[in-house]
Amino acid sequence: MRFVIVTGMSGAGKSSVLKMLEDAGYFCVDNLPIPLIPKLSHFIIYEEQTVTKAALGVDIRNGQALEELDDVLNQLNQYEVVPEILFLDSTTEVLVKRYKETRRNHPLVNEGRVDKGIEMERERLQFIKKRATYIIDTSHMLIRELKTEIDKIFIQGEHYNNFFISVVSFGFKYGILSDADLVFDVRFLPNPFYIPELKKKTGRDKVVYDYVMDFQAADDFLNKLEDMLKFLIPNYIIEGKNQLVIGIGCTGGKHRSVTIARAITERLSNLQYGVKIEHRDVEKDV
Repeated sequence: MRFVIVTGMSGAGKSSVLKMLEDAGYFCVDNLPIPLIPKLSHFIIYEEQTVTKAALGVDIRNGQALEELDDVLNQLNQYEVVPEILFLDSTTEVLVKRYKETRRNHPLVNEGRVDKGIEMERERLQFIKKRATYIIDTSHMLIRELKTEIDKIFIQGEHYNNFFISVVSFGFKYGILSDADLVFDVRFLPNPFYIPELKKKTGRDKVVYDYVMDFQAADDFLNKLEDMLKFLIPNYIIEGKNQLVIGIGCTGGKHRSVTIARAITERLSNLQYGVKIEHRDVEKDV
């Protein structure tokens, strides 16, 4: 039997994930009182034997009972259940934005600043995060991208590495990427903008991609960047980091940065980590 506990930060996507799992045939229960988890497990395993996949939503709404989760998880061993814990995380900045968009109150703050409630919640959930089997940071994920990751883990049964890389191209003229962990300036490369037949195209087009990549400096840069990331990522993982945002910038965010972002994403896809690419400014001033 597969038994999944879906938990994490409020606003990080727990309800969406439970819906995805339900659509995939999982028996799903959200916000079940924690003391009832062993009883539900016993019922599913020994009485309702048609259920082979179950998912429970557990979060800060359980209040003080949340502290009992450690003991409850240990109790499940007597039913020969090995629970998988999926922890959904997101940055405070993104969570605040989501709360403002939905105009909902944070469970720990009925009135007052949302960010204070988020930090309180993050601290109280730290013990669960340490026990997590899977950690997914949804800060830069679209719903369809989150679904792809959920399908990999819980439907296709693929190996999942708790580290996700976002490669984002951008233009310095529109402002530096504020949430990047690493930023690389590729304005040292020749600019296709000044080639009349390439000016209105982007790094998504083969002719622009080939133009940029034909320069030896582009290949040399990618080799050095790949080597550095292969060194950094394992050390970031050791320190508990589970997401890396890499910004690749050029003047307008349409030619060189898009090309290099595509090229490094292709190389990183061979490293067994989750990788996605985003072009922040490629459609601006079209």
